This record gives sequence, C-alpha cells and structure tokens, in this order.
Amino acid sequence: MAADKSILERLEAAIAARKGADPSSSYVAKLNAKGLDAILKKIGEEATETVIAAKSGDRAALVHETADLWFHCLVLLGREGIAASEVLAELERREGRSGIEEKASRKEP
Repeated sequence: MAADKSILERLEAAIAARKGADPSSSYVAKLNAKGLDAILKKIGEEATETVIAAKSGDRAALVHETADLWFHCLVLLGREGIAASEVLAELERREGRSGIEEKASRKEP
C-alpha cells in the first residue's frame, strides 16, 4: 500500500475490496452478508466495550476498543456508500466552532 495514503484511506480501501469477498474468507464480507442489522449490532457492542474500557482506566484497552469501534464504523460507511472523507469534511466544517453553538444550529426533527 502506498506510503502517501493515510491509514484511514488504506483501511477504507481494504474494506471496500473485501466487502464482496467470500464470507468464509473475510470478516468484512461476512458482516456485510449478514446485513445492516449485524453491522449495527457490532457497532453497539464495540461502543459499549469502549465505554467499559474508558471507565476501567485501562489506556491500552481504550485504544484497542476505540480502534475496533472506528473499524466497524468504517464498515458501516462502506456499506452505505459514504466515504470517510465525507465524515472528515464534516469534522473540518465544525472545527473551531463551539460544540454548544454547533448543536444549537442543528434543525430539530
């Protein structure tokens, strides 16, 4: 993989390449074959594990679980046809803006 690409870009490319692979040979393909609910369930599990790691004060566990959570979010984005760059652009749009101000600017459903 090219050194000029970020780990996020490389991971996104790997997820895209494995999405349609044989589910018996690829975890990403297996998750996608199980459908959206399976991916969402996995994100929920990883989010919970991230919270538990944070509460435990175990720095290494928090890093590990956050990496798992981010990975599974990338699997979801890939399934939905959303590039990670779209999320990064949204974060960049919010950069330097108060969280309170940003939240207040959102339209209520």
